[in-house]
Amino acid sequence: MSIKRDFSYSLTWNLFLIVCGSFIQAVGFKAIAIPHGFVPSGLFGLGALIAYTTGWLNAGLWYLLFNIPMFVLGYLLITRRFLGYSFVAMLTISLAFMVIDFEIVIQNQLYAAVCFGVLVGAGAGMVLRSLGSNGGLDVVAVILNQRYNIGVGKTYFAFNFLLFSASFASLDNDLVIASLIAAFVVSVSVEYCLSLFNQRKLCLIISHQSAQIADQVMDKLKVGATFLEGMGAYKKEPRRVLMVVTNNIQLKRLEEIAFTADPHALFIVENTFSVIGSTFSRRKMY
Repeated sequence: MSIKRDFSYSLTWNLFLIVCGSFIQAVGFKAIAIPHGFVPSGLFGLGALIAYTTGWLNAGLWYLLFNIPMFVLGYLLITRRFLGYSFVAMLTISLAFMVIDFEIVIQNQLYAAVCFGVLVGAGAGMVLRSLGSNGGLDVVAVILNQRYNIGVGKTYFAFNFLLFSASFASLDNDLVIASLIAAFVVSVSVEYCLSLFNQRKLCLIISHQSAQIADQVMDKLKVGATFLEGMGAYKKEPRRVLMVVTNNIQLKRLEEIAFTADPHALFIVENTFSVIGSTFSRRKMY
C-alpha cells in the first residue's frame, strides 16, 4: 500500500496526469468550444469572451497572459511544488490550444455543450487527481481558501457569475445558456472523475457478535476495523459499534460475514468519497 501511495506522489505519475488531462481540456476548448462560440468558465472563459468581442489575439494567448499575475501571486503564497505542477498544466493547455488544428463536428448546440462538458471535465478531473491544479483561477481559489477560509466553490461561483453576466450583455442569449449548460456538465464530470477511484463505503455494524465479526473482517477481507462505544437507547445497554471502511467489491462479502455471525445485526452503509490517512489516500499538500 505504501508503494502505491509513494507512486501517486511521484513526479512521473503527476506529470502524466497533468499533461494528459490538460491536453484533453485543450481539445475540448479548441475543437468544440471555439467553433460553437461557447464561453467556458474560469479564466479561459474570460479570455474567450474577450477574443469573441474584440477580435484581439485568441483565447489561448489571453489565458496565458492572465496566468502571469496569478503565478506571481502563487509564487509568494503557495508551495513551489503545487505551483510548478500547476504551471505545467497551464502551459500545456495554452500551447496545445495553439497547436490543435481540427474540429469535432457536432451540429446540435446542446449536444456540443454536453460533449464539451464531459471532455473538459474529465481532463480537469485528471489534473486535479495530481498534486497540482489546472492553473488560472485554481491558484487564487487555493490562496483564498488557505488565507481567509473562503471555500473554493464560492470563489468559482463569484467569478463565473460575473463572467456569464458580462456574456449575457455582449453575446447571444442562447449561446450563453448553452455555455452555462456546458459549465454545469464540466462540474459534474470533474466530481465524477475525482470520485471514480476514490469511492468508499463506510459501514457501521451493530451486533452482539461485533468482536467475532471484526476478527473475520480482518482475517478474510484484510482490512482494518474500529470499535465505537455506544449504548442502546431503549435498554440502556452498552454496545460496541463496529466501523469498517471498504469498497464496492468487498461490500457484499462484508455483509455476508456480518449476517452469518449475527442474523439480527444492524448493517448501515454510507457512501464516502474522501478517506485520507492510514492505508488509504495521503492528504494532498499544497
